[in-house]
Amino acid sequence: MLSYQHAYHAGNPADLHKHIVLAELLALLTRKARPITYMETHAGRGLYDLTAPEAVKTGEAAEGIAKLSLPDGPYASTLASVRASHGADAYPGSPLIARTLLRETDQLHLMELHSQEFAALKGALAAPNVAIHNRDGREGVLAISPPKPRKGLVLVDPSYEVKTEYADTAAFAMKLVAKWPEASILIWYPILRAGRHVELIEGLKLKFHQDEVQFQLKDGKGMRGSGLILINAPFGGEAAFEAAHRQGAPILRAIETTARFDRGR
Repeated sequence: MLSYQHAYHAGNPADLHKHIVLAELLALLTRKARPITYMETHAGRGLYDLTAPEAVKTGEAAEGIAKLSLPDGPYASTLASVRASHGADAYPGSPLIARTLLRETDQLHLMELHSQEFAALKGALAAPNVAIHNRDGREGVLAISPPKPRKGLVLVDPSYEVKTEYADTAAFAMKLVAKWPEASILIWYPILRAGRHVELIEGLKLKFHQDEVQFQLKDGKGMRGSGLILINAPFGGEAAFEAAHRQGAPILRAIETTARFDRGR
């Protein structure tokens, strides 16, 4: 949705859940010398200032990253690297986490439709191995899949401000698996009182791992928790969820981690 800007929510508990898992998966995928391809459907601007008016207005970072003392790990090292370059109040979005952890031989394709976010993303992440696309994320990822290298990870995290995005995300994942079967796919979704994420989960007729956490945000009036689905997990990839629970404690409280292998196949 073109009105959505992640600057209002950067560094909140849901970001921590998503970003710790993402960092763990990227560290796992880069243990071997073989290059990978990383893609995002909704990249945002890549770099955020937690003292900016948007972040201050919601105060969500104060309930997330500001409360956390991170142990050593891929996410902590990324955050330290970004803040060494951009200042103590800098916060890396998922594109910058990926670029920090990936190598020059890896390829990044980042989709962002919002014109202002796209311009900021280009300014923050320009590099020879980074392609930044001003286009619809789901359409763009499908259009360039399968890429080279064929081993890779796709992050799918729309705003879900439009109700149909839950079903659209499930349909997109099914199409992407058919077109690029080697890809690991990480899907983020919010847990709201309306429970609309069930439509996403039920639309996935394939195997996946799922992880959900709960947290306190805005006195319980906003998001109640955060969910992640990992399709085609790399070997050992489910351990990334356990790492998020450890590193995000006590802000993130695990609801469940499950493997589902009986959906339609």
